[in-house]
Amino acid sequence: MTDVVIAGAAETDEIGVLPHHSTLRLHVEGARNAVADAGLRMSDIDGIASVSSPGPVMVAHALGVAPRWIDGTGVGGTSFLLHVRHAVEAIRAGHASTVLITHGESGRSRVGAARGAFPASSPNAQFEAPYGVTGPPSMFTIPLLRYMKEFGLTAEQLASVAVVQREWASRNPRARYRDPITVEDVLASKMISYPLHLLECCLVTDGGGALVVTSAERARDLPRPPVHILGTGETFESPLISQMADFTTSAAFRRSSADAFAEAGITHSDVDHVMIYDAFAHVPVYGLEDMGFVGRGEAGAFIAEGRTAPGGELPLNTNGGGLSYTHTGMYGMFLVQESVRQLRGQAAAQVPGAEVSVALGNGGMFMAAGTLVLSNHT
Repeated sequence: MTDVVIAGAAETDEIGVLPHHSTLRLHVEGARNAVADAGLRMSDIDGIASVSSPGPVMVAHALGVAPRWIDGTGVGGTSFLLHVRHAVEAIRAGHASTVLITHGESGRSRVGAARGAFPASSPNAQFEAPYGVTGPPSMFTIPLLRYMKEFGLTAEQLASVAVVQREWASRNPRARYRDPITVEDVLASKMISYPLHLLECCLVTDGGGALVVTSAERARDLPRPPVHILGTGETFESPLISQMADFTTSAAFRRSSADAFAEAGITHSDVDHVMIYDAFAHVPVYGLEDMGFVGRGEAGAFIAEGRTAPGGELPLNTNGGGLSYTHTGMYGMFLVQESVRQLRGQAAAQVPGAEVSVALGNGGMFMAAGTLVLSNHT
C-alpha cells in the first residue's frame, strides 16, 4: 500500500474582507501558493479536486492544468476532508500521482459566489422552511436545544467555547478577531437564534486555500516535511436537520471518526492536537463526545475548565477556529491547513511536540462528516 502524504499546504495571501477577489481568484491564489509551498510546478499536477461554483474543471482550466483524475464531491464544509480521502485512494490506485485540492469562497463579499437559497422543490423548502428553519443559525439550534435539555449544558459552558477559541486566536496574527473576551461578553452579545449569541456564531469572511497530496516516495525530494495521512473516514446522516436519529449526537461524526481511528491504528491517548469544525459553539462539544475524547454530556465542562485551551491537555482549534480565525462558509480547508502547520512545527500558536493531529469536518448542519488522522511520522 502506497504511503500518501500532504506535501503542500497554503492559504490565500489574505483572509477576511476581500471585495476585489472573485471566488475563482481565491481558488487560483490558494492553489498557486500550495503548489509553490510543495516545491512543485503546475505541470506536476495530474489530479484536481474542488467543490462546485466554480468547480474543479473551471479551476483546472484557470490554472492551466490537464488532470487525469477529477473529484467534484460537494457535501458542504467537510468536502475538502473527503477530497483528501479520495486523493489517497486515487494515488494508491495509480489514477493520479499528485493531486491539488482547492478552495476559494467569497463568503462575505459575495463576488462570483453562487446563490445559497434552497430550491422550492427541495425537502428543506417543503418540510423545514415553513416552520421558520431557514438558515444555519435556526437549523443548528434544533439539536443544540435538545442537547442542553438532556445533558444540562449551561449557557456559560457554551459561551466558554468562544472564549477559549479567542484565547488561541489572540496568538495568531492572521485571525480575524484577536481581542480577549469573557463569558460575560459572549452572553451580552446580540442574540442571533436562541440560545446562540453573536459571539457563538462563526465569522463570515472571504478566503481560500489548497493542499497538494502525493506519495511519500515522491515527497522525498520536496522541501517541506511530509504530513502523513494515517487514517480517513467519511459518511453522512441526513440531508435534513429534523431527521437526525438523535439530536444530541452526530452519527456522521461517530462513524467517520471511528473509521479514521481504526485505519490509523491509534487510540485517543495518541492524539496531540484536534481541529473540530466550529460553525457554531456547540459543534466542538458534539465533536469531542462523538469522537470519544470525553463521555456523553461531559464536553461542556471539559472546555469550560480550560482543558482545550492553551496549556490544556487537548489543544483544540488552535488557529482560533471558525468563531475567531475565519469562516468563508465552507471551513473544512482551514481545519486541515492548521493541522498541517502544527505537524510541521509552523503554527502561530504551536503545540509543543505535536505528532498526531485529528481533523473533524462537518457539512450541511450535521448532514455529513469527514475525519482525517494526520501525523509527521508513519
